[in-house]
Amino acid sequence: MNRKTYRNWLIILMAMAMFLLSACSSKPAGNTESSAAAETINETTAATDSSAESAQPAAADSEAAESSAETSDAETSEAAETSEAAETSEVTETSETAAAEEPAPAEKNGEIYILFTSDIHCGIDQGFGLAGLYQVRQTLENQGYTTLLVDDGDAIQGEPIGTLSHGETIVRLMNDMGYDVAIPGNHEFDYGMDRFLELTGMAEHPYISCNFTKNGEPVFDPYVIKEVCGQKIAFIGVTTPETITSSTPAYFQDENGNYVYSFSQDETGEGVYQAVQSAIDSARAEGAQLVYVMGHVGLEEACHPWTYADIIANTSGIDVFLDGHSHDTEQVVMKDKDGNEVVRSACGTKLANIGYSHISAEGEVLETGIWSWPNKTSATALLGLDNEMTIKVTEALEELNETMKTVVATSTVDLTIYDPEVKDDYGNKIRMVRRAETNMGDLVADSLLYMTGADVAIMNGGGVRTDIYKGDITYGDIIKVLPFGNELTVIEVTGQQLLNALEWGCRAIPSEFGGFLQVAGMTYEVHSYLDSPCQENEFSMCVGYEGEYRVKNVMVGGEPLDLEKTYKVAGSSYTLLSKGDGQTAFEGCTVLEEGNRIDNAVLIDYITQKLNGQIGADYADPYGQGRITIVEEAQ
Repeated sequence: MNRKTYRNWLIILMAMAMFLLSACSSKPAGNTESSAAAETINETTAATDSSAESAQPAAADSEAAESSAETSDAETSEAAETSEAAETSEVTETSETAAAEEPAPAEKNGEIYILFTSDIHCGIDQGFGLAGLYQVRQTLENQGYTTLLVDDGDAIQGEPIGTLSHGETIVRLMNDMGYDVAIPGNHEFDYGMDRFLELTGMAEHPYISCNFTKNGEPVFDPYVIKEVCGQKIAFIGVTTPETITSSTPAYFQDENGNYVYSFSQDETGEGVYQAVQSAIDSARAEGAQLVYVMGHVGLEEACHPWTYADIIANTSGIDVFLDGHSHDTEQVVMKDKDGNEVVRSACGTKLANIGYSHISAEGEVLETGIWSWPNKTSATALLGLDNEMTIKVTEALEELNETMKTVVATSTVDLTIYDPEVKDDYGNKIRMVRRAETNMGDLVADSLLYMTGADVAIMNGGGVRTDIYKGDITYGDIIKVLPFGNELTVIEVTGQQLLNALEWGCRAIPSEFGGFLQVAGMTYEVHSYLDSPCQENEFSMCVGYEGEYRVKNVMVGGEPLDLEKTYKVAGSSYTLLSKGDGQTAFEGCTVLEEGNRIDNAVLIDYITQKLNGQIGADYADPYGQGRITIVEEAQ
């Protein structure tokens, strides 16, 4: 084990061991519970020394660079032994009970740890949890390091605690955590623009973004410079232009439907590259010695030309790129446009990982990577953490608990948005609901169809957010599936409009796309061996179709789709009216129903009324009921 890896293992292990010792003071140092817990922590790094592999992703197709992540079972075993030694050195036995005394904080050593989170999605008690994050930060401070804590977006949405407070509870907790800076992710806007700006006013940390503008003027400062331990560190924010369509497009428009907000988008990506480069140059001119880009851009092909690889390859002067949006954990070293190496680090979602970047007293970036908590049980629960954030999180959850714990149904099957068998190359679950049929997608679409009596129902896969496991189903479980609270809508469209909508939804297959449509009352095939004919503008909005359609053999109610006939279509206001995910097929449609019910309430009614509170065999197959067929080769 090299010295840097050893040191970082020791930091994370000591953070967890400290509370085990204080909670179990009657046990001798080096107890087996602490050692066992230590073995559950993994470390992944993107090295910055000469041994690091360098990869140059092609900006043209947004291929992800090769990961330089390293995880070793041997290191895990050695780290467990280190845990025992660390615990022994921390304990002063004053009696037969071997009471543990926490050491006094060490003198500051001039070194800095930047800790970063991303895509928390309200998972405040999952993974490390905020209590685990707090403990890691305090341990580093006590060891003599100075810390900064930053967030790369998508913190306030994704769980009932965010939905029911419209993000306020999460902002309050971020204030309690002492975040130093944050950027908006695409889901920061899910409660509307006015609410988002209100929340940023509640925050005790600044929000930054170099490419978010209103009428051409910056909404936030493009960067901040933090002077720490005599070093000037610049943080530059950049948010994916995909935000306009992956949130609700109407939030970025004026009352006349004109776009007044922008993310510097264009078809080439140059608008974003220039915004980032301008911020880099300005920060350097102000004396910044290190430049960290905080990105919510990710690596998905559908986000080209705005992926992290696109931005790094078309700019210069970035030292480290802390990224979010795609929920990945890739640790990459690639070259910028001048041939200099840039570290890109992403830390997944729901606090399953804590990102870090270690800076020496001389201003050298020593190491950037993530600490991982791969267990289903959170660090807070498994290790019995009891600190300031444990109390804050507990209080927040108790406020929510009474209205969330009511059981409304039961299920004899697991309902999923993920592929139950296949994982990606990094062991992460694949969100099948955004590119193929799933039983959860079927259930949600069925609820929209049944509760409206429409001919067909469609639901964007990106709006179906989580699984429900067999057993009791609570109100909270259902809100987690449909956390956005979109309005149920019914419109009248032609068969051609419906076909166009399906075609746009399938444009990214075999890759995922939030606008992929789960359906009820109809079936269709996607011939994925054909190139997508969909055309889009600089706002990622559909503007037409050129070439052969990939969607074929569409059947509505058992009959072939008639392109001239009109159909009643049920769905969410996000897709049918607000052009969510760039869906423009329904422009000019006749609105038959709008604003009377919320989608998650509709799902509750369907389960309790139509299904009599019992979800069973009809939804047993995780791959659905055969409504969507992917044809991968020409027949």
